[in-house]
Amino acid sequence: MNALHSLVEPRDRDLGSFVVRRILPAFPVRAVGPFVFVDHMGPLALPPGEGVDVRPHPHIGLATVTWLWEGALMHRDSLGTVQRIAPGEVNWMSAGRGIVHSERSDAADRARGPRLHGMQTWVALPRGLEESAPSFTHVAASALPVIRHRDAAVTVIAGDAYGHRAPTPTVVDTLFAAVDFAAAGEIPLAADHEERSVYAVDSDLRIDGETVPVHHLGVIEPGRAVTLSAPGPSRAMLIGGAKLDGERLLWWNFVSSSRERIERAKDDWRERRFPGVPGETEFIPLPER
Repeated sequence: MNALHSLVEPRDRDLGSFVVRRILPAFPVRAVGPFVFVDHMGPLALPPGEGVDVRPHPHIGLATVTWLWEGALMHRDSLGTVQRIAPGEVNWMSAGRGIVHSERSDAADRARGPRLHGMQTWVALPRGLEESAPSFTHVAASALPVIRHRDAAVTVIAGDAYGHRAPTPTVVDTLFAAVDFAAAGEIPLAADHEERSVYAVDSDLRIDGETVPVHHLGVIEPGRAVTLSAPGPSRAMLIGGAKLDGERLLWWNFVSSSRERIERAKDDWRERRFPGVPGETEFIPLPER
């Protein structure tokens, strides 16, 4: 039996000031564990004077998880949070019943020419927490477990891996970890999460001898312990966790188990009923379709 049951090739998506690789959702893989949306950003280098400007926009029913290898972003949200995220840190924003946020390059980064490389993911909240109060948590790099396991260093970003748990406030079983191979080598991947996948960040990888091409997501057969190997210095992301507790609908920035709830969120954003981000007047309009 093959170690991989699916291989996902990303699609490019233009976000205005930069292009991302959209990994999830895809066909036929809509989600892996609680992760319903995965973008790979960069590596990106903008000229001095320019910057990343993701204007205020709304979310419901999900938690955003931001992880960077290079560069920085300034997060602002409707709770009044102002938080810079730098490489090795985690921003976890739980939207619940509704939150608005922006992500931008700050003045110092713009002056020298911003660089950016990282992952932007969404975790669907369990049905019972879809209407919970919004919140924001920043986790410092020093608080994240780093495990030296055979030929790689594994940083646990959210959830647990290799017997270590991150302080990031997950609400279901979650696997989100960054693997850094300093040279050719391998590490085991136990079958201790219901759903698991590996994203090849910057080189081809192999799972039990099957190739995961660079910028592809390899979804591993449930219940099978495997070995992840790299041909040289490489990075990978481990993504997975407990299977969703039912179908989720995604429309623009909204995630919900209810179509009616998404329609209400559309109306609320169209009519400007979401709370604003203090100090910001710009916003991204509701898409026409």
